[in-house]
Amino acid sequence: MNQPEHIKQIFTEARTHRFFTDKPVDNAVLQTLYEVVKNAPTASNICPMRLVFVTSDASKAKLMEAIGDGNKPKAATAPVIAIVAHDMKFYDHLDKLAPHLDKANYENMPEEALSRLASHNTWLQGGYLILAARALGLDCGPMAGFNQAKTNELFFEGSSWRASFLMSLGYGSGENIRERAPRPSFDDACQIL
Repeated sequence: MNQPEHIKQIFTEARTHRFFTDKPVDNAVLQTLYEVVKNAPTASNICPMRLVFVTSDASKAKLMEAIGDGNKPKAATAPVIAIVAHDMKFYDHLDKLAPHLDKANYENMPEEALSRLASHNTWLQGGYLILAARALGLDCGPMAGFNQAKTNELFFEGSSWRASFLMSLGYGSGENIRERAPRPSFDDACQIL
């Protein structure tokens, strides 16, 4: 099947990048990235994802304290490392985002259930973040190999934000890109009932 160019750019030819060129990412591109991503759906429009775009040398050095040793050389080349976080008090914004919901239901929810709801929706938004970044011409390197508690301590002490994952952003160097691993076939992964 012949695929449109935008499908190739976002899905079939896009790759995870581990190393980046030194070309900077303009702050306006990061703002546009968020403006695109914020429109994608979440459960009842709760929008719990929060982003910290780490760009300065001082902030990167601080974040490196929490990144696993295997990821440090890769993350060090990225002009931007996004801390993709979830806000445990996302419900503070429901009056504006989802006035049809009863904010008190979320305020009184057990912390484990609230964390699960915020985290699941942030991972969903994180997927949109990757797709939007690719659509805007950026390359991505999502990372789970980091110390979440240390990241929370370093960046979110005293706040309701909690780190979910990290993502390097920039313009990939093309170095050390792995062969695409197989994916499950339609028959193995899907049912039509």
